[in-house]
Amino acid sequence: MLNDKELKFSKQTILIPILSVVIIWFVYWLEINFNYNFNKFGVFPRTIKGFRGVFLSPFIHSNTSHLFNNSIPLFIFLTSLLFFYKKVALKVLVYGGLLTGLFTWIIARDSYHIGASGIVYLLFSFIFFSGILKRHLRLISLSLVVIFLYGSMIWYVLPIKEGMSWEGHLSGFVAGIIFAFLYKDKGIVKEEFQFTQTEFDEMFDEEGNLILQEEIFDTNLPEESDNLK
Repeated sequence: MLNDKELKFSKQTILIPILSVVIIWFVYWLEINFNYNFNKFGVFPRTIKGFRGVFLSPFIHSNTSHLFNNSIPLFIFLTSLLFFYKKVALKVLVYGGLLTGLFTWIIARDSYHIGASGIVYLLFSFIFFSGILKRHLRLISLSLVVIFLYGSMIWYVLPIKEGMSWEGHLSGFVAGIIFAFLYKDKGIVKEEFQFTQTEFDEMFDEEGNLILQEEIFDTNLPEESDNLK
């Protein structure tokens, strides 16, 4: 069982989120400057060729607005994941990302699905539900901060906006819940209270009644003499 001593800042905590954001911006820069269109490398449901998007789609974005809207929450959630859940962070990110892409490939409409929003929803869901399941004060606080800042995201797992891959959002959200349950006993968890008996506790019986103890007098005191000196 781990405790708060596990919450130590490391270089990876900030370098990995920065590198992730730099990579997705670099891929978009390549598209713009060399007139490429990487959309065809996104997830296209239920086709062999479209399955490559499970691995590639998080790096592809349609425009700067799409890219910017994913960059900030991706950085925040990744940093939170690596700091508070460092023991399972890479597993959640890699395996969770693949599961998100797979779910999207299975359930989505026949269209190219691109963007890191599936990963964003994966991290959002994992951090929120994991904090609640672990019942650790700091992690619960983190969950509340996440829901306060990005709680409105939940609506976009539904088909309420045209041109948005709500299937990718829903897939990430479900994958986050799955991994929250899988790793609920890993890393920092609520420590169970362990009772330690003290001398004060020994003064009472099992029913809480005070135990009266006989006073022990020293019988070796010298006897008083009848003669005065």
